[in-house]
Amino acid sequence: MEGPIHPMMLKRRDRGKLDPAQRSSPSDIGQRSVRESMRLEVPFQDHPQFEQGLLACTVIIFGADGDLMKRKLMPALYRLAYDRRLSPGFVVLGTSRTPLSDEQFRAKMLDAVKQFSEDTKFDEYVWRAFANSLFYVAGDINDSQLFQNLGTRLAEIKLARHTSDNVVFYLAIQPSKYVAVAQSVGAVGLGRGDGWRRLIVEKPFGFDVASARELSSQLHRAFDESEIYRMDHYLGKEALQNILAFRFGNGIFEPLWNRRYVNHVQITAAESVGLEGRVTYYQETGALADMIQNHLLQILATIAMESPSTGFHATSIHDEKSKVLRSIKPMMPEEVRRRAVPGQYGPGRIGGEDVRGFREEPNVNSEARTETFAALTLFIENQRWAGVPFYLRTGKRMPKRITEIAIQFNDAPLAVTEGVSVDCASNELVFRVQPEEGISLKFLSKRPGPGMTLRPVSMDFHQASSFGERSPSAYENVLLDAIAGDASLYTRQDMVEAGWSVVEPIQDAWREKQFDFPNYAAGTWGPAAADEMLARRGHRWRTS
Repeated sequence: MEGPIHPMMLKRRDRGKLDPAQRSSPSDIGQRSVRESMRLEVPFQDHPQFEQGLLACTVIIFGADGDLMKRKLMPALYRLAYDRRLSPGFVVLGTSRTPLSDEQFRAKMLDAVKQFSEDTKFDEYVWRAFANSLFYVAGDINDSQLFQNLGTRLAEIKLARHTSDNVVFYLAIQPSKYVAVAQSVGAVGLGRGDGWRRLIVEKPFGFDVASARELSSQLHRAFDESEIYRMDHYLGKEALQNILAFRFGNGIFEPLWNRRYVNHVQITAAESVGLEGRVTYYQETGALADMIQNHLLQILATIAMESPSTGFHATSIHDEKSKVLRSIKPMMPEEVRRRAVPGQYGPGRIGGEDVRGFREEPNVNSEARTETFAALTLFIENQRWAGVPFYLRTGKRMPKRITEIAIQFNDAPLAVTEGVSVDCASNELVFRVQPEEGISLKFLSKRPGPGMTLRPVSMDFHQASSFGERSPSAYENVLLDAIAGDASLYTRQDMVEAGWSVVEPIQDAWREKQFDFPNYAAGTWGPAAADEMLARRGHRWRTS
């Protein structure tokens, strides 16, 4: 007989059912309907197709000899094969300009799997079976003949391996090439067939509202909006998906999730590394567009969204996130000066080693104005969150790599605070996204002994130790969901445009101002102005 459900209902872990007494409790009827919706609908339960082995399809990957393929896509696909999550009819058809035979392509992918599969044991038997599903066509995406050759090879593979006519097109290429490839796919008839078609595009989706809208318009000439999957791999991280499970699967937290109880929210995505081979892209993009416009705003929307009234499926989740993003108050130019802080790292020390500044990095302009740090104060103008500041912060060459969301609750109005520092966060809920996934709840407790002396203590949930099993990587999750036709972990056109509507006024204001860069040393938590931005409201950044 099954025991009680785990207190935190987490995605793709608990496949059991509630104890009958729990299901029939009158006080739990409302919350039960939410939990049942989560269990029965995506994204909180494995798709039935996974168990039935019905996910036969071909994934055509443009840029198959590139870095993304080697570091992320191929290790993720191999792990899915290792876990028996792919159909025997699954095929990868890679293409790039590099002339390779099928066998040479497979040898390269074998090297990639061995080098970049961080937590997956290599299995020769699994690899041999998986490698037989890897094929390659060389060609230039600017040459229409490539797409004819892809169609011919696709037909040959289908005939030889008895595969389905379902196709995913994955554009692991420069964003400037998205439209040309999508329209060439449509022009030769690859975009239509007996099965379904899906197009996955990586960020960035444009560089402002107008370009994002134009990109979508051009893609729609070859694919319907329902067929376009805009990749934000952060949404595939288990810890972010668990935010929705934590909020809507546990009745004790939702009543506190509003402006009456929440003092402020901090979202931090810090990196200790520098450019890591992304010099050209990053020098043109900067931290604001690279991280905040997509990753951090999507996290904010996940934290602040309402519970979908029509069930937990892609459309309803997207609708609620879009409402949040459209409710963020855009900054006026004078507000940008007070509520947005750019930064650029100079020389410093990280991990006991000297590191160069951004302008001293190879191939970087010695007078570059690119921001490697950005911090914002945002407000959501709706009934739930009016007046609650959401602080977003991201940067490179910071003391450590960490992504977390901290919900700071208001102090108790008549708290007994003897022995507690006045700047201590007494009630705080922290979602740890990386490097270790988990949740921490901080509250005050009486110190043993005479008197009423209080000190903060924490209750911690560590995902790895609690479940005793490996968490799928973000790319494993998003690839599986695209194959299954679940767009919950992807972004929609209106969400992308709403994100740019928040960021674009800040970009415009920063272009008009000459900043005194560098303004923070590598190995520190950013410029002093970011600390001052919070201090004006009586707050300070978390640094632990």
